[in-house]
Amino acid sequence: MAYTKIEQYNEHVTAELTKHYRESLDLLGEDSTREGLLKTPERVAKAMQFLTQGYSMDAHAILNSAKFHEEVSEMILVKDIELYSMCEHHILPFFGKAHIAYIPNGWITGLSKIARVVDVYARRLQVQERLTTQILHAIKDTLNPLGVAVVIEASHLCMMMRGVQKQNSVTTTSAFWGEFEKNETRSEFTKLISSNLH
Repeated sequence: MAYTKIEQYNEHVTAELTKHYRESLDLLGEDSTREGLLKTPERVAKAMQFLTQGYSMDAHAILNSAKFHEEVSEMILVKDIELYSMCEHHILPFFGKAHIAYIPNGWITGLSKIARVVDVYARRLQVQERLTTQILHAIKDTLNPLGVAVVIEASHLCMMMRGVQKQNSVTTTSAFWGEFEKNETRSEFTKLISSNLH
């Protein structure tokens, strides 16, 4: 059987967004009825729903869906998790990677769930600072660990394409809680995310 890709969108939302994007194209001086742009408003309407699907996702439910009791108390680190988000100030993308660690306190979660939590909050209109703390709090509140650390490195098109137009700038944000507030643990985490252990 051939692979079938199924994408579902809210028809009412798609229709309303399509109408507004068509009007926007015309306001910008384009002709929304020309061949190359005929389907663009609908495509953008669907793209925006995909890029903001995090609003309908629940990070706590995702972590709880693969929550296991384990007597492990060593650091668990998932690094270089790619992320794509949209700056809420200009609706332009920012993208990069997240490094997330936690020290269990009787409970662990599936490793892929950590990456999915990143998507839950990245697939919204965001600022990188809030994204960082939302990920930390989701893990802290659901797993009740001894500590959580989140570092995000990202490039922002709102700085690269417009405004100051600095193509090589990277923004780093971090949030630490519990054991990671101690210099020794934080230093171990920083060393691990900086190393190439492959």
